[in-house]
Amino acid sequence: MNIVKTLSFTLLLAALSTAALAGNAVYSIRVDGLACPYCAYGIEKKLNAIEGVRFRDMDLEKGIVTVETHDVTLSDEQLKQLFQDAGFTYRSKQVTAQ
Repeated sequence: MNIVKTLSFTLLLAALSTAALAGNAVYSIRVDGLACPYCAYGIEKKLNAIEGVRFRDMDLEKGIVTVETHDVTLSDEQLKQLFQDAGFTYRSKQVTAQ
């Protein structure tokens, strides 16, 4: 009986850990081709259209777009397509859990 309880507890912890990993995160996304505030507005609209994503900031000089996510993961493929559709080149992302 103790084995069943231990196994159940372990499975519960694994499920909770997975839920925590899908929680909040901040993405710093490096993009080439950003030059003006109009660029920022178009990208902001595209990112905010993704459920669970909120645009935070854009540094045009450094080419960094920052977003927050809640219970969603942004893949490299998804970001590459989004920025390509907007006329920019996706380079990389850095993810920080919150």
